[in-house]
This record gives sequence, C-alpha cells and structure tokens, in this order.
Amino acid sequence: MATSEVTHRTIKMSTTIMLARQPIRVLLVDDHMMVHIGITGMLEAFADLELVGIAACGQDAPALCSRLKPDVILMDLVMPGMDGITAIRQILQQLPQVAIIALTNYDDGARVNQALQAGASGYLLKNVTAHELAASIRATFCGRVTLAPEAAHALLYKERQPLLSPLTSRECETLQLLVKGFSNSQIAKQLSVSQYTAKNHVHNILQKLNVANRAEAAIFAIRHGIVAVE
Repeated sequence: MATSEVTHRTIKMSTTIMLARQPIRVLLVDDHMMVHIGITGMLEAFADLELVGIAACGQDAPALCSRLKPDVILMDLVMPGMDGITAIRQILQQLPQVAIIALTNYDDGARVNQALQAGASGYLLKNVTAHELAASIRATFCGRVTLAPEAAHALLYKERQPLLSPLTSRECETLQLLVKGFSNSQIAKQLSVSQYTAKNHVHNILQKLNVANRAEAAIFAIRHGIVAVE
C-alpha cells in the first residue's frame, strides 16, 4: 500500500473519530439575561461545547435537566424562589451522574462549602474568562474538581485542627486517586477492593484531614504535599 494512501486513510479515520465525538452538553441556570448572553457567546467559541438550554430560575432547573439530559450544569447560587444549593440537591437526586459547577459572584468559604456539600463538582466566579470556563467544563465532565482560586483560598485558610491520626498507606493511595478526580467506584477498581471499602477509605481520609468533602481533601493534600501532583 502506498504511503500516501495510508496517510489518507489515517486522516480519514481521525476525522471520523472527531466527528463521532459528541459535544459536551451544557445547561445554564441563572436569572440574569446578561449572564445568558455572556455565557452563550463564550460557549459558541468552542466546537466541543454545546449550550443545550437555559433555566431562568431554580424551580425550572430540575424539570429542564430531566428533559435535556445535560452533561454539565452551570448553576447560579443566588436566585429568587429556589436558590442554587437547593436546585443542586434536587437535580442530583434525579440525575446523580450529571456534573454541576456553581457559577456565582460570591467567594466566601461558607458558600463554597455549601455548594460542594450539596454535590457541586466545581465552583467558579462570574469573572471567569471564556477559556477558563471551557477548561473547567471539560475537567468537570472528566470527573475532576474545579475551583476558582478565590474559592480554593477560602477553603484552604479556614481554621483546622491537627490530623486526628496519620493516613495509612492504602489511604494515601486512595487520596492520590481522589486528587485525580476518581469516583469511589473508580478507586475500588484501581485498588482492587470493593466499593464499600473504597467508600470507607474516603470517609476515613475526610475525618483524618478534618475536611468536609472530597474537594477540600484534594486541595488540602496538594497544599501540604501529602500526595504528589503528576
């Protein structure tokens, strides 16, 4: 077979794979028209991202999510009627596989923690650039936690008690995977243990690090050099 023919077939196969890959479906939940316009313009610049719908209030979000089946949701936290935290909880009860990024103007630690506790996978401020937003959506879609620097700072510098006890070697392995964004089922598969055991490891890590959730554990581990960042 001629080299040119091989090259042509390779290019054709690569093009087919790219075309077969579906864009990440994004839903925006926000009550401000200017935010609708801004986010729409941002996402239109990226071929791998598709804004499939907009909910103008928290009450409409769960039903719209059930109908549109988005991959990632951008969720405002302060809205009239149902707030974003409540909407996050209701949506994840219906669609636990969907990833939600809080997109707000507020960077206080209490609000960041509330969003993460409710199940949000990320926390961004509305001053985010188009490329930062796109990168965060892609990362969140792949299972990683994404936090604005201000949000991460708010979590890092709150008062903490010393570790209750050192992490075991298996807990360190689990924490390394947690930092990479692995779910409990993925951790279980990677470590060849049951999901119940993986869940217990994660629970013990949160207690020993004195953190409230997986995002705080990941940030704490990186900040204090407990795990190596690859």
